[in-house]
Amino acid sequence: MVMASTILVVEDEPAIAELIAVNLSFAGHKVLRAADSISADTLLRAEKPDLIVLDWMLPGLSGVQFAKRLRSDEKTKDVPIIMLTARSEESDKIEGLESGADDYVTKPFSPKELQARIKAVLRRRIPALADHAVDICGLKLDPQTHRVLGNGKALELGPTEFRLLHFFMTHPERVHSRSQLLDQVWGDHVYVEERTVDVHIRRLRQSLAPSAHDRHVETVRGSGYRFTAQPLTQ
Repeated sequence: MVMASTILVVEDEPAIAELIAVNLSFAGHKVLRAADSISADTLLRAEKPDLIVLDWMLPGLSGVQFAKRLRSDEKTKDVPIIMLTARSEESDKIEGLESGADDYVTKPFSPKELQARIKAVLRRRIPALADHAVDICGLKLDPQTHRVLGNGKALELGPTEFRLLHFFMTHPERVHSRSQLLDQVWGDHVYVEERTVDVHIRRLRQSLAPSAHDRHVETVRGSGYRFTAQPLTQ
């Protein structure tokens, strides 16, 4: 059961913003509303939400640009983002996810669908991680401090990449299919596509690249992915 949370809705269409706000409020959440990135920044300075519902097409700074900025800000880098957009092409979904969004909802959508997505994303934030730190080949992950060090230097990981890396490091040398990773890292729900795993694997490798630990995350053709202490690429 996911507890009621504070949710920031960044949407410039009043009717859609109202629909989302009413339904989330009815579900017990506290809802903050902004029509653009400037208003959202003001609200974020006052209160850190548990999740952000972010429209792609905003006046001024687009949702994708704003998501990238949120991910680069120390205060908001770990706040889950659900991107809301009328764009439904796969390339658009990938762009939205690569900007830092954790999930993607295409308009038109039902309030129930959005609530299910929100519940699923928030459920991922609930710590289901072991408390002890894991250290493999100079890559150290500490669930208690939520820090990752590569050869002693801090590496920046988003919340989903952190959970993904933690699962890999606590289950090394095993090949995991995309569906297995979805169940273990995202939780047992039907709203995330398997292609999403590839996006987060790519993002994880980018985060590990500064210390050259990206080579430890291997693609096993036709099967999935594996974290290994003995990578084939040296």
